[in-house]
Amino acid sequence: MQKIVKQSFSWVFSILLGIVVALILSIYVVQPTKVLGKSMEPTLHEQEQIIISKLPNTFNYHPNYGEIVIIDSRVSQKRSFKDDLSDNGLVRLLTGNHSDNIWIKRVIGKPGDVIDIKDNQLYRNGEKLNETYIKEAMNSTNPVEVQLPYTVPKDSVFVLGDNRNHSRDSRSIGAVPIDHVLGVALFTK
Repeated sequence: MQKIVKQSFSWVFSILLGIVVALILSIYVVQPTKVLGKSMEPTLHEQEQIIISKLPNTFNYHPNYGEIVIIDSRVSQKRSFKDDLSDNGLVRLLTGNHSDNIWIKRVIGKPGDVIDIKDNQLYRNGEKLNETYIKEAMNSTNPVEVQLPYTVPKDSVFVLGDNRNHSRDSRSIGAVPIDHVLGVALFTK
């Protein structure tokens, strides 16, 4: 009987240890996720699986221009460990809950950059950007809720979806604080 209890304890301990290690890896290192929505077409498509490096978030890294990032769109709300846990892909997989506040976007502006849109064209620091990755030209009927030209604040990034005419992004929520950049897309499956 004692041997059975010892083996049962060993199994339970191993399973719990595996879950803890998986959570730590998916919160701080790497996480698979699924694209929800069409805001990043033609680069990423709905239901496409991508792998995210969480190391940039872990080490407070400022992403580069053009990088595809995962963000928490609740920019006026401070992030907590509870947010990291609930936004985690493993937890979402186990619970089936998908948060509407987690978005996939492309970095367009870094701290100090001046972003502007003129004649449906995007400008950074007065220079028109050549964006070969966007789905189609921006439509002037899309509402821009931030005041343009827009200067990206310190420790923030300005992000846009590649499908500009069907994307909620920094044009509506403003710049995204670095601590709301949850990771950088590594590759798609």
